[in-house]
Amino acid sequence: MTQVFEVLVRGRMSGQLAQALDGFTVQARPGGLTSILGPIDDQPRLLGLLGAFDDLHIEVISVNPVSAPDAGSPGQGDADASAPD
Repeated sequence: MTQVFEVLVRGRMSGQLAQALDGFTVQARPGGLTSILGPIDDQPRLLGLLGAFDDLHIEVISVNPVSAPDAGSPGQGDADASAPD
């Protein structure tokens, strides 16, 4: 099963490196960080991506799964109709 992950790294990525991450969205974040967001099919692919960053001496700050909101569940800030008054 494919899971979307956000990998947060220290520093900015060159355009060439960002293009090499085909299928991922690369976005500069405040504080000199870069977010890499995309689908990971399995653990070996995730470990391969992290290994590539290590080989390039790119410091990984965090790796987080990104869950898609359920269609039937209330969004953030929405009131839950089943909650007692």
